[in-house]
Amino acid sequence: MATEKFETSLKKLEEIVKRLEGGSISLEDSLKAFEEGVKHAAFCSQKLDEAERRVEVLLKRKDGTFGREPFEPEE
Repeated sequence: MATEKFETSLKKLEEIVKRLEGGSISLEDSLKAFEEGVKHAAFCSQKLDEAERRVEVLLKRKDGTFGREPFEPEE
């Protein structure tokens, strides 16, 4: 999964959620799908954390210099 892209993993996670919400798969298959979904969720979370750190690094200060600033997402 290390070479997988964020978007690909997110799409797989969304498909797993749809299958689980559909309720038409067996308990055993649901558990396998859930386990796979947890792995994709962890991978996506890791990639988002990495992106957040990169944004922090690239933020430009008001004086025109670049510096590390805390990332504060809009809610």
